[in-house]
Amino acid sequence: MKFIDSTLNEVDASVKLSEKAFQGYKTIDAKKRAAFLRAIADEIEALGNELVTTAMRETNLPEGRIIGERGRTTSQCRMYANLIEEGSWVEARIDTALPDRLPLPKPDIRKMLVPLGPVVVFGAANFPLAYSTAGGDTISALAAGCTVIVKAHPAHPETSALVAGAIENARIKEDIPANVFIHLYGADFQVGKALVEHSLVKAVGFTGSFAGGKALFDLANKRPTPIPVFAEMSSINPVVLLPNTLASDAENWAQKLASSLTLNIGQFCTSPGLLIGIKDEHLDKFIAGLTKAIEDVLPGDMLHSGISSNYSRKAAQTLSQPSVTKLSKPEQELVSQQGTPILASVPASEFLKNPRLEEEVFGPFALMVECRDKDQMVSVIDYLQGQLTATLIGNADELIHNKDVINLISQKAGRLIVNGVPTGVEVCPSMNHGGPFPASSDSRFTSVGIDAIKRFVRPLAFQNFPQSLLPKELQDENPLGIWRLFNNEWRK
Repeated sequence: MKFIDSTLNEVDASVKLSEKAFQGYKTIDAKKRAAFLRAIADEIEALGNELVTTAMRETNLPEGRIIGERGRTTSQCRMYANLIEEGSWVEARIDTALPDRLPLPKPDIRKMLVPLGPVVVFGAANFPLAYSTAGGDTISALAAGCTVIVKAHPAHPETSALVAGAIENARIKEDIPANVFIHLYGADFQVGKALVEHSLVKAVGFTGSFAGGKALFDLANKRPTPIPVFAEMSSINPVVLLPNTLASDAENWAQKLASSLTLNIGQFCTSPGLLIGIKDEHLDKFIAGLTKAIEDVLPGDMLHSGISSNYSRKAAQTLSQPSVTKLSKPEQELVSQQGTPILASVPASEFLKNPRLEEEVFGPFALMVECRDKDQMVSVIDYLQGQLTATLIGNADELIHNKDVINLISQKAGRLIVNGVPTGVEVCPSMNHGGPFPASSDSRFTSVGIDAIKRFVRPLAFQNFPQSLLPKELQDENPLGIWRLFNNEWRK
């Protein structure tokens, strides 16, 4: 099947259609939007094995991974459906009038979150379902009442087309206005550029490389009217190894971290790419175990040629830096199209002098930073940029005696993990998937979990409005059963 890039005229026409559709879609009852989201989940499941085999062929991902990702995708649809049907996410606030208040009367003021407008979503390379056409960005935007234009990722256009068809079928079945969802192709950067720069687009969702996300962020901020870009971009997900735990359990943690690092050829944004420990015999034992565990993992085909070539280039670039030593099979060469697991090490003193060593190597690559003592470990942590995750490996006593380390690293990451691995992002209300720059473009928001919907809304206050003109969520009759604030008193 051949896919042709959208022309700039088609981009312009699509955004205008999306804006027109938004004027109607934003007023649709929450229950109807919820039914639409559930129908999308049903239609994706109805694609059956065709979706699984197509995604496997386009991405080199195994069947189990695709089936699991499909389940995550449909569960997100239903999670947001439940959220908007319940209604409290709009954060309705009601302050009724006090006409007799002195010295000045108080007006009736009511506030809630309302949708921004047309949202552009860029499909992700490493998640053909959960972060792409009907992924978290798309579904949370539709749940918020925004219309969505998806630019399919060129690495899996057939998969994207199948999912887009499922969304269209759901739209028709639930009698949702046309052009609420629009699907475009564009391997050329000019298509994405035109979408971000279009004056009618109100927000952007992106998951991918730092270079790609930063380019979109810069474009959006150079517009006459800047718009938010919610980009998840780059993270090396540091793992801090406290010495007492390594003394008693080095081999176990070597196996666990090797499994996390090499899972799906390391093609996760939460892969543990930086390990930090204090140099001693126990760290040496851990490194020996991790090296062997990584060497036992066979190279595998990566998602596509662009990712594999970038992995080879970035890994070679890091290994060429001063004082960096390749630990896993030093004589092994990188194989084209495949991801060969690599472990390297560097003294902390050299790491602190070389910003290139903090750059993400997307794939099964980890750099072990060897510190002479705790003070140097703290210096390394303090030096780090923003991360999606940070992990601490230590027993209960160690953690209590290293509160300074925990406090410091908490400033660097969006999710802190104790005695676990960072891979695996649970889709639940308490999940935060984001972090300080460059992990994401705005650390105040998550791209996973129910709060992801807040990226695509803004607060709007209504003053002295007649009941008949207010949104249902703000009316006194409260037909949705939402708890709201009346003059500082919660009522239902």
